[in-house]
Amino acid sequence: MAEFLHDITDPLRLPLIDPVANARPAALYEHAVRGGEATIAEGGPLVADTGKFTGRSPTDKFVVRDAVTEDLVDWGPVNQPLDPQQFAHLQEEMFDAAGGKRLFVQQLYAGADPAAQVAVRVVSERAWHALFVRNLFVREGGADPATGWTVLVLPSFKADPARHGTRSSTAIAVDYGKRLVLIANSEYAGEIKKSIFGALNLVLPLRGILPMHCSANHDASGRVALFFGLSGTGKTTLSADPGRTLIGDDEHGWSDEGVFNFEGGCYAKAIGLDPHAEPEIYGASTRFGAVLENVVVDPLTRVIDFADAHKTENTRAAYPLHFVPNASTSGRAGHPSTIVFLTADAFGVMPPIARLDAAQAKYHFLSGYTAKVAGTERGVTEPQATFSACFGSPFMPLPPVRYAEMLGERLREHGAKVWLVNTGWTGGAHGVGHRMQLSHTRRLVEAALSGALDGAPMRRDPVFGVEVPQQVDGVPTELLEPRGTWGDGAAYDAQARELATMFQSNFRRFAAQVSEDVRHAGPKVVGD
Repeated sequence: MAEFLHDITDPLRLPLIDPVANARPAALYEHAVRGGEATIAEGGPLVADTGKFTGRSPTDKFVVRDAVTEDLVDWGPVNQPLDPQQFAHLQEEMFDAAGGKRLFVQQLYAGADPAAQVAVRVVSERAWHALFVRNLFVREGGADPATGWTVLVLPSFKADPARHGTRSSTAIAVDYGKRLVLIANSEYAGEIKKSIFGALNLVLPLRGILPMHCSANHDASGRVALFFGLSGTGKTTLSADPGRTLIGDDEHGWSDEGVFNFEGGCYAKAIGLDPHAEPEIYGASTRFGAVLENVVVDPLTRVIDFADAHKTENTRAAYPLHFVPNASTSGRAGHPSTIVFLTADAFGVMPPIARLDAAQAKYHFLSGYTAKVAGTERGVTEPQATFSACFGSPFMPLPPVRYAEMLGERLREHGAKVWLVNTGWTGGAHGVGHRMQLSHTRRLVEAALSGALDGAPMRRDPVFGVEVPQQVDGVPTELLEPRGTWGDGAAYDAQARELATMFQSNFRRFAAQVSEDVRHAGPKVVGD
């Protein structure tokens, strides 16, 4: 097996001593438990603790700046440049460190569309990482491994900023020329998945394919819906609709043929997971083969407590797509007819659903707005606006306007309707108002996807400029007009003006790169 790995799937000649190659879940369970990496919870999921890294470390992500990337990458705090020689030092030292370890190797693929698929080889010193990637990536494919990507994950290796050009002992370093990702000093498995997503986000647009940070599903007639949104806005929850076929929950491409999933599994937020509110996700997360990250488990009974957030709010469940009863078997579908932008507005001023025209769609795609709330991150004591271009800025190596232009072209060509859905707060800001009821949000989304809102009477929101339905069956009418849900209208006006100002301030960086109609498509401060 070692010879096979060297000769066929290892153009980088990574030294492998006694590798555990392409092991299946049962064997990986044994390795993980015997190695003290993880435990088994009631029902069968494997539970791992990622230590101090309970989420991605974006300030430790680097891209090699060379002839391949120099004129392509949007350099800055999201895509920090790394000198090729410093990457070479990091590679050499990590390869040396890997040579003395038992490594777990999985030969996998990214992309359900054979025409766009790339091979992905993940090598890690953790058995549970191997099960994670086996769940998340496509397990069978035809892409040539010799032209694919390699991800080496060594949580035990500490980078040296002086030698390797990093900011700390943690590094997520990407070399597009070598098709190599090096991950040092982090147990968090999400870094593996997102590093390949980032790679596809540079490579695929060069082939005319739009990469998207979104979930996707379709109805019985094949009508496709996309759900864009940052973490916590509901894209996994809303796409896991038992009445629709799930294509995927996080990463997709939009080619000339239609939409396809990049992955073979789902990576769902698990905090507060409820079997009644989210039965599909709960069922997939609590069975043999699923991987739970930082989820609290009783040490004696092994009963899972999804409500316990003392380790982190960012608890996760990773499982294969086929664990979801209504999942697509192909991971592919036609062109979308409906696109939903999800935002969790913690300021409580945005309408629960609104229709966007083409210019507004590009404006809100480039803005990528949601809000962090108190208690979810250290130092966050009140709601904070978060703007992440394309609803996934940390994973987008090209300038955001490049992706927005591609989205605009596809909207014009295929006529998809775009809706903005607020899954955040109503009746006041976080701490005063309350979160939108999931049942109401689902009804709003169902109405949009079914076409029930296409000819519905609309009112134009005076601040955000979007069209809001005046009535939706099954949803309280008063919910559709946010100002009326507040006890103090003047307080609403002040908060809405503040958020509109934040939108305007954020969008200034794009103003010179977009058309006039897009520049003026955002919220207006009353009196402007």
